[in-house]
Amino acid sequence: MRPKISVNTINAAFNKLLDNRTLLLDATASGNLRVLISLLGPAYRGLIQQRGKSESATDIKLNSPAHFDWHYKREHPEMKRLTEIAKISQWNATTDIDWLQEVDFFDPSKPLLIEEFHPASTLPIWSKLTFEERAAQIRLLLSWLLSQFLHGEQGALFAAAQTTQSVPWLDAKLYGSTQVVDEGRHVEVFHTYLTKKLEKLYEINDNLYVVIDALMSDSRWDVKFLGMQIMIEGLALGAFGTIRQISGEPLLKELLRYVITDEARHVHYGVLALQQFYTTELSEKERRNREDWAFEMSLLLRNRFLMHELYDEFYAHHLSRAAWDKLVLKSKMMNSFRKTMFKRIIPNLKRIGLLSNRIRSHYEKIGLLAFENSKAAPELSVTELLDN
Repeated sequence: MRPKISVNTINAAFNKLLDNRTLLLDATASGNLRVLISLLGPAYRGLIQQRGKSESATDIKLNSPAHFDWHYKREHPEMKRLTEIAKISQWNATTDIDWLQEVDFFDPSKPLLIEEFHPASTLPIWSKLTFEERAAQIRLLLSWLLSQFLHGEQGALFAAAQTTQSVPWLDAKLYGSTQVVDEGRHVEVFHTYLTKKLEKLYEINDNLYVVIDALMSDSRWDVKFLGMQIMIEGLALGAFGTIRQISGEPLLKELLRYVITDEARHVHYGVLALQQFYTTELSEKERRNREDWAFEMSLLLRNRFLMHELYDEFYAHHLSRAAWDKLVLKSKMMNSFRKTMFKRIIPNLKRIGLLSNRIRSHYEKIGLLAFENSKAAPELSVTELLDN
């Protein structure tokens, strides 16, 4: 006998559909039925069931093979070189970062973030807040941002472990083992800063949950590479650089400098692994599928920064959700993030062969095609990444 579905459950699901109607419309943008079907399960679990919020822990069923290489061939010298760099670049989050540094949220000379970075800073209510109240809002904004990065790093930790077992080349497996260590360290460092310094941890954003669920449950190793190494790591690389530039908080800037050096290697790794594979070993139909999948991920990653959790907590009684979304999308924060995030992602999609004339118009419609001629990994040095 099937369990009865209550009216309240149906109403709650319908309201979730209404709240996410813009996201659902976005999901039809590529028009690729196979891609849309593959995202239905993650979208339902993330946007409707809100499993990242309704559960303290979530089990996601995996279906990825473990590829064993019994000949241990070392045929990828550039990836071997990257592995050597990773081995000598390891750092200890416990001892290499000075956690004894105090974080003063109310020191105007060392702001966590500049005020105009907060989307609500353009609202009339912002000018009525005291300095302490505005500083508290900035602290919560940073807590929300870093919480999402923490959740993303946990996803990266698991994805790195999966790709390490599934990728067919030994050199890629050996590098992947260093990334697993990197991602575990990133989880440690962000969790420590959030819980010991900011003292606030937010739940995972619905859109980010959909991305992570889609990556974890997809059986194709190259799609995991595409989603994590090119999309999510590229986004993180840009976002970390933006926050590091506009923050005056010494401890945050220090830990982000360490993390950025790791993320730069991860993106380079993704480009090395996928460039030849996508241009020589996939059929045109398979390549188009990856191209459409990457576009849908771009939309989800763009929408993950709408900060509905902050809206529900502080601003729901001041303006509608649609007005909030419009405010965020036009904010200085979003403009900065969009520029730094996608000027890393779009050139790398082009480099690995996933920015054909067929898909270009889709990116142009959402204002992302302008970044296609920016430098792609591995052209940027770590110094350039820290400075830009």
